Amino acid sequence: MGTNRGGSSSSSSFGRPSFCCKMFPAKPSSPSSFTIIRLFVLLILFIFIFNFYSRAILEDEENLNLRLSSQDSVAQQIADMIAVSRMMNATLVIPELDRRSFWQDKSIFSDIFDEDHFIDSLKHDVRIIKKLPPELLSVPRARKHFTSWAGLGYYEEMTKLWADYQVIHVAKSDSRLANNDLPLDIQRLRCRALYHALIFSPSIETFGKKLVERLRSHGGRYISLHLRYEKDMLAFSGCTYGLSSAESEELRLLRENTNHWKVKKINSTEQRISGLCPLTPKEVGIFIQALGYPQSTVVYIAAGEIYGGKAHLSELTSRFPNVVFKEMIATEEELEIYSNHASQTAALDYIISLESDVFMPTHSGNMARALEGHRRFLGHRKTVSPDRKGLVDIFDKLESGQLKEGLTLQQLVKHLHEKRQGAPRKREGAPDGIKGRARYKAEESFYQNPYPECICSSKHRYR
Repeated sequence: MGTNRGGSSSSSSFGRPSFCCKMFPAKPSSPSSFTIIRLFVLLILFIFIFNFYSRAILEDEENLNLRLSSQDSVAQQIADMIAVSRMMNATLVIPELDRRSFWQDKSIFSDIFDEDHFIDSLKHDVRIIKKLPPELLSVPRARKHFTSWAGLGYYEEMTKLWADYQVIHVAKSDSRLANNDLPLDIQRLRCRALYHALIFSPSIETFGKKLVERLRSHGGRYISLHLRYEKDMLAFSGCTYGLSSAESEELRLLRENTNHWKVKKINSTEQRISGLCPLTPKEVGIFIQALGYPQSTVVYIAAGEIYGGKAHLSELTSRFPNVVFKEMIATEEELEIYSNHASQTAALDYIISLESDVFMPTHSGNMARALEGHRRFLGHRKTVSPDRKGLVDIFDKLESGQLKEGLTLQQLVKHLHEKRQGAPRKREGAPDGIKGRARYKAEESFYQNPYPECICSSKHRYR
C-alpha cells in the first residue's frame, strides 16, 4: 500500500512533496493500513495478563464497559494499550468492541482486523491472547482508571498493583498515554502496532483495494473527501449553519435524547466561529475550487449518509459533478455483507482515503488525524487540512458580498493553506500560555504526526 504512483509536478494541486521519506526504523515488514472506526460512542474492553508466566492479570468485566466519545479511536487505544502492556510487562487479551453504540454495529475484532497477524506481528514485543484462560476468570481484581496522558514513570508506579491484585480492570483506555517524552522504543512500538500489526481482515483489505482500482478507472487521480456532514456528527457538535429551522430542531432533539452525549446546549454560531464545525458541502465546493482543482476532479466521499441528501450535496456537485460514493463503484451484492456494519464500511473508506492522491478532511476528527499521520508515515502523501476558523471569515465575506469568487479568493485560500498540505514537519507542542495538564491535551497528537520517532530524517529541513 505504500507504493508510489505517477503524478504531476509539485506545483500541481495534486502534487506531492518530492522530499518525502518513509523509513520505519524497527521492523522490516511493509507498512499496512489500520482502521479508525467512525462511531460516535464506542465501548472497548481491554484485558491484560501480567508477564508470560505470572498470575497477575489486567482484565475487563462484561458489565463494566468503557464509554468513549466521538474523539476516541479504537485503533489508537489498542496501540496505546500495547505500549502500556510493554511498560507494565503485561499481556493483552483481544478486545471486544461495543455493540450498543450509536451505529448498533455487531462487528467483532476479527471482522475488522486480521487477528492472527496482529498477535503474531507483535509476539516479540507483547504477548497477546484471544481469550482469558478459564482458570483466571474468578481471580481477585481491581478496577483502575489510569490517568490521562501518562508517561513511563506513572506506569512503572502502577506495577505496584500486582502486589495486591491478580486482576486489574482498566476502566478507561482513551488518551491514557502521553504524546511526547516517552522512550523511543515505546513510541516506535506504537507505530509498529498501528502501521504493521493492525491491518484489516483479508476480506476488507482485498475489497478495499478492488474499490481503489475501480475508482482510478474513473479518471486516474482522485481526492478522498472525509465529508463529516452526517446527522449524528451535526447533532453532536451542535453545528446547524445553513440548515432550516426544522433540520436544526431535529438535530437538537437527537442530541437531547442521546444520553451519553453530555453537552446538550450548544451555541452553533460560537462553534462555527471557533472553527469547531465541519465544513458544509457548499463550503467544501468553494474551498476545493479556490485551491485550483478543475471541475473534472473525481471526488470520493468517505463518509456515511450525508444529512439532507441531494438537497445539500447538490451545493458540492454543482461545482464538482464527478462525486463518487462507494455505492457507485460496488454492486449491491458486494455491499450487502457490510450492511449495518459501520465499522467495516469505515475501514473501506480508510483504505480508499489512504491510497488517494489527496486526502481532505472537513473536520479534525479522529479518523482525519489518524489518516494524516498514516499518510505522513507512508511518505508524506498530500493531506489538505482546512483551516476552518480562518475559512469562516472568508466564507462570511463571500456571503455578505464583501468578497467575490475569483483570483483574490484563490490567493487568500492558497496562502492560508501553504503549510497545511502534509509536508514534513516536527510534531507541534501546546500553544503558548497553556499551563498544567491542559497542555498535554493541546499538543498535536502523536498519531497525527509520528515524526521524528517513526519517520526518518531527510536532506530537506523540517519546519
